[in-house]
Amino acid sequence: QVQLVESGGGLVQAGGSLRLSCAASGRTLETYGMGWFRQVPGNAREFVAAISWNSGLRNYANSVKGRFTISRDNANNTMYLQMNSLKPEDTALYYCAVASTGWTTRTHEYQFWGQGTQVTVSS
Repeated sequence: QVQLVESGGGLVQAGGSLRLSCAASGRTLETYGMGWFRQVPGNAREFVAAISWNSGLRNYANSVKGRFTISRDNANNTMYLQMNSLKPEDTALYYCAVASTGWTTRTHEYQFWGQGTQVTVSS
């Protein structure tokens, strides 16, 4: 129904920037909330940012507030995560996800997930 492919990850030095993209195929995403999550080995998946179907609502984890910006382009079925002032603790596999509703920050309400893109931040 919905396929998600993340891209834009890579290796960057602390203080640098990356922009992640999430390209969706299948049904239009215009009525669904979307979000970014991240996970490191041995840890639970962590909420990073969420955006409502019309971009009217956005929320960020406290650890990334002021540094990351989530956005979406419904016409192109694409979501972005602009990451600035990256820190080594931002190193993780970043996942794009689509919610089952128009807005949510709750992990269990996300129904579609991408395969992830690796972000590694060196000191």
